[in-house]
Order: sequence, then C-alpha cells, then structure tokens
Amino acid sequence: MTPDARPSDRPVDLLVIGGGINGTGIARDAAGRGFSVALVERGDLAGATSSASSKLVHGGLRYLEQFEFRLVAEALAERETLLRMAPHLVWPSRFIMPHVPALRPRWMIRAGLFLYDRLGGYHADALLPGSGSVRLDRPPYDEGLQARYRHGFIYSDCRTDDARLVIANARDAARLGASILPHAELVAAERAGGLWQVQLGGGKTLQARAIANVAGPWVKEVLNRRLGVPSADSVRLVRGSHLVLPRRYAGEHAFILQNDDRRVVFMIPWEGRFTLLGTTDVVEVGDPLQPRVTDAEAAYLCAAAGRYLKQAPRPQDAVWRYAGVRPLYDDGSGDPAAITRDYTLRLDVQGQAPVLSVFGGKLTTYRRLAEQVVDRLAAALGERRRAWTERSTLPGGAMPAGGLGDFMQQEIVPRYPWLPQAQRDALARRHGSELPELLGDARGPADLGEDFGGGLCERELEWMLSREWARSADDILWRRSKCGLHMTADQREKVARWLGG
Repeated sequence: MTPDARPSDRPVDLLVIGGGINGTGIARDAAGRGFSVALVERGDLAGATSSASSKLVHGGLRYLEQFEFRLVAEALAERETLLRMAPHLVWPSRFIMPHVPALRPRWMIRAGLFLYDRLGGYHADALLPGSGSVRLDRPPYDEGLQARYRHGFIYSDCRTDDARLVIANARDAARLGASILPHAELVAAERAGGLWQVQLGGGKTLQARAIANVAGPWVKEVLNRRLGVPSADSVRLVRGSHLVLPRRYAGEHAFILQNDDRRVVFMIPWEGRFTLLGTTDVVEVGDPLQPRVTDAEAAYLCAAAGRYLKQAPRPQDAVWRYAGVRPLYDDGSGDPAAITRDYTLRLDVQGQAPVLSVFGGKLTTYRRLAEQVVDRLAAALGERRRAWTERSTLPGGAMPAGGLGDFMQQEIVPRYPWLPQAQRDALARRHGSELPELLGDARGPADLGEDFGGGLCERELEWMLSREWARSADDILWRRSKCGLHMTADQREKVARWLGG
C-alpha cells in the first residue's frame, strides 16, 4: 500500500492512535496477523518522543539499582532480537564506565555487570561480547580522559537510529496492508453499534472494531477527552535533554559516566563528527510537543562530562540541542529518575469495541510491547492469531551473514565505487539492503540529481517523499536523516525551497 493510501469505507479491525515507535510497531504486528489496520498521527511519524531519545537499544544498566529485573531482562532479550531484525539501524557498541570509588565500589559494579550479562543470556556464541575490566590509561580508551582515571569497566549494548526505526516499522506495516495516515488528528470517537465511530480532522470519518491508544504524552487526554473513557491511570512527563558537541574523543566506544547525584550520563560517538551527550530527568511542565533544553540542563550535562574529560565542554560548544518527553507511567515516585520505565497496558471493553491504552514504555521493548497489545486486543475481539515478529526482518535488514560490512563490500562498493565513503556509509545506515533499489542504475553523482550538501541528494529526498511520508525540510533533515547537522544554513534553506517549489 502506498504512503498516501486511505482506509476503505469498511470498518477496520484496529485503529492505532499515535505514530511513534510503539504505534508503528503495533500497526505492523497487527497487519502481519491479517487484521485490517489504520494508524493516525496528528503530526509527522516519530515527530515527538521517538525521534528525541538517546539513540540506544539497551537493557538499562542503572535500572538494576531500582530492582527492575523483569524490565531489564526483557529489554536485553529485545536488544538481540532487534540486532537481527535491523542490522543497519541497530548496531553493537562497547560502553566504558570509568571507575569512581567514591560513587560506587568496584564490587558493586562488577556484580551489576555480571547480572547484566546473565539477564541478557550471555554465552560464547552471543551476538554481543560480555563485560570485563579495562585500563583507561592505555590506548584505545585513554583518548580524551583525564589521567586520574586509570581503571574502568566495559560492557555491550547497542546504538540505533530511533526515527528511522519508526519509519521502517511504518513501511513494513504499509507493505502488509495497513493505512498509515500522518497529519491526521483524532478529533473524537464514541462507541455505537459495537464499533468505534471516529472523527478525524478535515471532516474525515472511519469506523473501527478496536482502538490501540498509543498517544505517548497525550495518552490520558486521548482516552479521557477524545474517546470519553474514564481512567485513574496517568503519566508523568519527564524531559530528557541532549547536547550534540564536536567530537570529544577518538574511537567508536561510548562512555557511561557516573555523576555525583548517582545518575548516569552517556557520551556517545554520533554521525562521525560529533559526540552525543545526554540525558537529564526533569519533570516537563510545558508543551510536550515542543520541549526545550534549559540552560541549567545544558550546564548539568557539561559538568558531568567535564568531570571526566581533559577538556570540559561548555554549553556554547553544542552545535545542536534537543529534548524529548518520556511519557512514564505515574507510579507515585517523587524522583523523576526513579519512575519506572516499564509499561502498563490498560484494556477497557464495553460491548464489542475495546480500547487498549499504553502508559510508559521504552524504545528497546517496543516490539514485545506491540506483541502483547495485539495479543490482548485479538483476544478481546475473539480472534486469536499467532505472533510473528520475533524472527522477522524490517525493510533494509536483509543482510548477508557478515552483516552490514559484508553487504557493503559485496553489493555497494563494487557497483557504486564513485560514491564518497562517508556518503556511502550514511546511506547504508539509513537504507540497508534497500540501498541498491534507491541508487538504481546510477553511474555517477550526476545521476543522483541535485546535491544539497551534507550527504543528501535529490534521489534520496524523492525516496523519502514517495516512500517515507516526508513533507517538510525538518522531516528530512532532522528525522529521516541527520543531514541537517552536516549542512550550512544556506544548504538547509535550499532543501526547504526545493520542497516549497
């Protein structure tokens, strides 16, 4: 089904409200089980929380201190599943934790990492290597660090492109028959005749047998006001802010830095030329659609990194700031950092028109969450259908046994030797095994159309417009790619003019 397809006049089995990672994952899972699905999103896909994360697929090492063992175990299992599903969008990374005896004793960290490995099912043939001890006063881990840090620990997790993971799920859902409708706001819905009667913006209507309310920060508003369903459950909106800095150290390893408030801050290589620094945990009291990194948060992040780096970063060094609002399930905790990252599913059934609302959740566990949501809604509809996504592949993920590296050497480099390596690598990260389809029979740069700079060409831009629901320059430069980071202001404006023309 094409990106601009619309649902038929017949009722759909499932209406999904929300185009973030959980919503698109649910739409894909349900469509693959043979349900008719429509997904509505009032803005762009991944337009809020799902494009403003720390770009990690991980178990959450720090959640062990909060005794979130079930969540960590599920997340670690999903980490390996996503590595297989989308090796171009999820890739292994080694994380270094410098040891600070005053914050956590060595035995505690070793015990935590031992448990982390075991919860993750570590064994000799695991996709990711286990944890261990490292010296930080020797290459390759001494680069950029203060000399006083001599000992540390190393473990494995994964990095990801969060927004493109959303797009991949949406594209596969559409391939399986789902109608994906960004820029379509749910105005109201009510139960009548055993169905949901749904009003969308622009006077459009549809009917649905069931609804999955995955509206993120707006989940309670949608449930109570748009659907008219009372609920005592609520979310706590917690802002996570990030700074993008010029590269602070060599190497592809990331750092997890202990702070004196017992939180941790990640320092992650990003987009080749940059270091991503984040995140904070601050209660959001403003508009969750447009969160802002405060000066206090920027100073906090820089101070946390400055405790470890030879050259402390300054807030004014950041080339970009972004913040995302996590819609965490309100468990009554007074400390934003201690609020559970687990998800809660609430099913309301009246007659034959169920609605299931998702409170909380993590990017890493989206596939498992989607599976549980569809299981429960299918049962409520009296139609049990087997789950299927655990061993599936997302668009672009059909790689040879050697992964992305072998794919590049076997398929891309011989066929497109004229592509600059930086652009070639970035395109492969974005499109994976679909890259030959995008590049087609191009024999040189001229065949790719206009060069906008920053690694973005006209052919890729048109692909994003025709296949990925992109509309605006922001959709393309900051979500479906990060080309905006590598462009001048004039180059970004050139993209906006091309789209406007």
